[in-house]
Amino acid sequence: MRIAMWSGPRNLSTALMYAFGNRGDCAVEDEPFYAAYLAMTGLSHPMRAEILDSQPQEPDAVAEALLGQVPGAKPHYYQKHMTQHMIPGVPRQWMQEVANVFLIRHPARVIASYAVKRENPTLEDIGFRQQAELLELVRSWGQAPVVVDSHDIRNDPAGKLEQLCETIGMPFSPKMLTWPRGGHKDDGVWAAHWYGAVWNSTGFAGPEGPLPEVPEELQPVLQAALPIYEQMKAAKI
Repeated sequence: MRIAMWSGPRNLSTALMYAFGNRGDCAVEDEPFYAAYLAMTGLSHPMRAEILDSQPQEPDAVAEALLGQVPGAKPHYYQKHMTQHMIPGVPRQWMQEVANVFLIRHPARVIASYAVKRENPTLEDIGFRQQAELLELVRSWGQAPVVVDSHDIRNDPAGKLEQLCETIGMPFSPKMLTWPRGGHKDDGVWAAHWYGAVWNSTGFAGPEGPLPEVPEELQPVLQAALPIYEQMKAAKI
């Protein structure tokens, strides 16, 4: 089974990759289109040069590899994808061959967390619009996309992950609830900048507190993302 997990940044996506990676029967892939995205857009991101050197920059080659041999010949292959990387020119047809899952999170939490690592995020940076577009694309193929809210995983990791596995036709493993401190061997090179909190974790952090305050200058981003989140939330498992 190949699982494409689609989320924006700062969305529990790395912790979920660690959960699947700790199963023992599941290979993981960390943001395989990141270098292609930076090469195609010219955007300045933290560790840009290191990212460009660490991955293929041709998106068609990346897509081909995602459907190729599974690392370690494992029976399951979890692919962590950032929706904002799926710009025009990045292929999508390969998505018909995988189980597509959409990981959502309240935009106030995403914006507050992202702004700590990279100032003044835009709607394009946080991937909400692109996530909704990808979900509709999957539906147009007659597939039933799976939507899961990171809030629900934080509230009940065992129950929600078991439900997620059942929905995509994969056996649940209790090993998904913990992982070793210090990161995963397949982390992207950018992990040193972005993954500090999850590197120090050994499991899901528990229920989230109240929504954070979003500064006035980022309110337009929040207000644009909120209706997209609510629309996708209505389809969650």
